[in-house]
Amino acid sequence: MAVTFRIPSYLATFAKGDSSVVLQDVPATVQDALSALWMQCPGLRDRIVDEQGEVRQHINIFVGNECIRFTGGLTTTVPDGSEILIVPAVSGG
Repeated sequence: MAVTFRIPSYLATFAKGDSSVVLQDVPATVQDALSALWMQCPGLRDRIVDEQGEVRQHINIFVGNECIRFTGGLTTTVPDGSEILIVPAVSGG
């Protein structure tokens, strides 16, 4: 199987206009998955992680239904067939 990234529409321009990117090689961790994503769509990197390689504060990443902020961060395992969602944080008042 493969792992699929779901890209929000405002970032799709940095993913060749695609709202999803499929990784054929199954990565072990979210960090590995992001590294593979940068190979296909290098423009996404600076919009998702900061200069230290940490996920930006206004970005949430989910593996399936679980936010990686609560499951091990970038070391979260990625099961075969997973969907990884990149979701901008929403705020309001």
